[in-house]
Amino acid sequence: MNLLGLHHITAIASDPRQNLDFYTRVLGLRFIKKSVNQDDPGTYHLYYGDYAGSPGTVLTFFPWMGLRRGRPGHGQAYATAFSIPAGALDFWQERLARLQVPTAPVETRFGDSVLTVFDPDGLRLELVATAEADPRPPAPSTDVPAAHAIRGFHSSTLALNDAAPTAAVLTSTMGYHQVAQDGYRTRYTVATGGPGTYVDLLTDPALPRGLNGAGTIHHVAFRAPDDPAHVTAHREVASAGLGVSPVIDRAYFKSLYYREPGGVLFEIATDQPGFAIDEPVESLGTKLGLPPRLEPFRAEIEAALPKLTTP
Repeated sequence: MNLLGLHHITAIASDPRQNLDFYTRVLGLRFIKKSVNQDDPGTYHLYYGDYAGSPGTVLTFFPWMGLRRGRPGHGQAYATAFSIPAGALDFWQERLARLQVPTAPVETRFGDSVLTVFDPDGLRLELVATAEADPRPPAPSTDVPAAHAIRGFHSSTLALNDAAPTAAVLTSTMGYHQVAQDGYRTRYTVATGGPGTYVDLLTDPALPRGLNGAGTIHHVAFRAPDDPAHVTAHREVASAGLGVSPVIDRAYFKSLYYREPGGVLFEIATDQPGFAIDEPVESLGTKLGLPPRLEPFRAEIEAALPKLTTP
């Protein structure tokens, strides 16, 4: 299987306005797409990333207004880590304290300093001040200087009771290989490695069983570079007996879904066509993007959605 790393990560939120404010104004990400949950068009699907919404930078949300808070734990993607420059940690600690954003003490992980941050729904985010090269340009932001800004994903952490079956899927089916291990945490990478490719398997017995709800992760998506690689991935996931979905055209990419043995929902998504197929890169996020099958219902969908003023 030819995978390039993380494509996007989708989480669950409660208030879409609060979500938009946090990820654009606090974290300095660009709001790149306002769409709908294609399985529940009365709910937004909000996307944040770099300037162009490049694969490996995009965190997305299904915000259900008033949804109860979930509990991160075993059987879930537990944390989403972003890559920041090695010297940016002091800036973020000062900024988040000033804005009264909850954080946890800085820890050292595989030689990098990691600051854990919690969004308004309690979603566990991590800022990894990595010494590894990460040339990805950050999203332009009036709130966060480019020298300190988020470059894109660093890694996704999966919390599991038993990591062995999941590790077998990563290595035998998905082309990943182990690169580091410390205590309850083992790190895997793929392709050329580096920030944006890492998956950490965490087997800390002190963690509870995860409960879905606001502040938890819905699924983790991996990058297939093109349609032929996606077709191959579908065949290989099916051959591994993982109960893969049909290929689904999500307009901005094609997707397939399956659950790994620990219960985490995985997606493999194509890099193309990307988010600029229905609005120019310069104005991403300013209109409601709908897949072709929902376009005839635009008026009804827009009337049902809560009003959301974009940045």
